[in-house]
Amino acid sequence: MVLAVIERETDGTPSAASAEVLAAARDLAHRLDLPVAAVAVGEAGDLPEDLVKQGVSHLHLLRHELLADGGPACTGEALAQLVAARRPAAVLAASTTESTEAMAWAAAALGVPLATACTEIRPRPEGCDELWEVTRERSGGILLEDAALDAPVRLCTLSAGGRPTGETAAAAEVTVDVFVPELDAAVPRARRVERAPRAAGMTLATAPVVVSGGRGVGSAEGYAVLEELAGLVGGAVGCSRVATNNGWRPHADQVGLTGTRVHPDLYIACGISGATQHWVGCMGARSILAVNTDPEAPMMRRATWSVVGDVHEVLPAVIAEIRRRSGR
Repeated sequence: MVLAVIERETDGTPSAASAEVLAAARDLAHRLDLPVAAVAVGEAGDLPEDLVKQGVSHLHLLRHELLADGGPACTGEALAQLVAARRPAAVLAASTTESTEAMAWAAAALGVPLATACTEIRPRPEGCDELWEVTRERSGGILLEDAALDAPVRLCTLSAGGRPTGETAAAAEVTVDVFVPELDAAVPRARRVERAPRAAGMTLATAPVVVSGGRGVGSAEGYAVLEELAGLVGGAVGCSRVATNNGWRPHADQVGLTGTRVHPDLYIACGISGATQHWVGCMGARSILAVNTDPEAPMMRRATWSVVGDVHEVLPAVIAEIRRRSGR
């Protein structure tokens, strides 16, 4: 069995990252001629109906009162106990902060290695059933590492944006198995005390166009022109770390290694120098348009197209042309 760890949004639906994990689990299970199953924390809700569409016929639900606050240590311990009981060939999860930490706890409890930020998993090289090969991102995605994974059960987290999540043959039904782990309430653990809801509508992770600003925008008020452009092209507004450090934008808008990694069709970098930390967050974009007064800025040299100029002169001209062509 290949086990896919499902993360859920606040409304109970699987996250976009979980859709990629399921797609990877299906592919791996097909190559190994094994069934694929999902695991999630809490009540089933509408999850079985979602999994049927994903071709998954078995769901393991982890239930315990200590799992209610979403602490990664408890989730990891519960996952480790499920793995020990069901003995899957592999466990896949998203490379999000939450899942990576929970998988690390599970790996420690099981005494096996954890391969994080994998872009590819190659099982069973000829002549060795237990030795698998993985390609994983290092230094935030700037480097790729080929590594061997030798363990009785392979635990991997998967980098986002690298797998198609298209249609697959639907399962007939989903069998739900409730697993109650043994967790000691007396053991000190971190727990979640607050969860900020994600803003409704389009997000950085789902937007086809991201208009992002950095130091060159100049102020919080300077983002008004970026907001206007994003609204015209059906996109979302992002920022670099300097904007959040200066209090111009909330951390939820940050693109980068310590923010959100985006994969839009078009990324418009406005007044962003393009340091490695930020480049890691936007390098998955299909095309990049950079606007900067410094023609030697790293982002200008890496971009698909570069415009040398002030953001507050270039963007109003672009907006005016869009409005002219669209008749708005």
